[in-house]
Amino acid sequence: MLLIEMFVFIGTIAFAISGSLLAIQKRLDIFGVILLGLTTALAGGVIRDLMIGNIPPTNLAEPQYFLVSLLASLATILFYERIEKVTYSISLFDAIGLGVFTAVGANAALSFEFSQPFLIIAMGLVTGIGGGVLRDVFVQEIPQVFRKEVYGLASIAGSAALILSDDFVTPILSLYICLTVTFTIRMLALKWKWNIPVVERKSKIKQKSINS
Repeated sequence: MLLIEMFVFIGTIAFAISGSLLAIQKRLDIFGVILLGLTTALAGGVIRDLMIGNIPPTNLAEPQYFLVSLLASLATILFYERIEKVTYSISLFDAIGLGVFTAVGANAALSFEFSQPFLIIAMGLVTGIGGGVLRDVFVQEIPQVFRKEVYGLASIAGSAALILSDDFVTPILSLYICLTVTFTIRMLALKWKWNIPVVERKSKIKQKSINS
């Protein structure tokens, strides 16, 4: 489990950086930057634990996750201009974090002996995207998962892969399969610009055809 734990810290750092970067771009004060970084990194796990009855939530009961997120936010404040230039690296770590937290969330449901596939997938999804959704809502943006990008679907696919493989391989291997599937789909979506179709109003479509 050591490798998974290392990835959890990497994902926590990545999400804290992404939240802090957005806060700085929105010109929030230092407290706002730190709070948004903490929210992005920790909220998904907190929501998951509350939903499955794991009280108090792991992210609050074990302070190392809070401390890592806090340090990542402070580092973002200090080195903002340098970090902002490596947006692809942040996307890479964000994809790792999504994969890790999806795997950890789905596995948390299994460890509490929940066997319903829908619930397992939901816990993986909530853990993977929950912090990012709150981050975007707090700064009055449409959450990334609700836009055209393939983000939530990557998490769903990863959780489904964990469920399908759980009966055939060891629990730790099924975690790695979930992580890999989620990460791969997310990175391919970024590379090839895969987008989910947007529902357009008929009046808008007609207007486009007239203009063309």
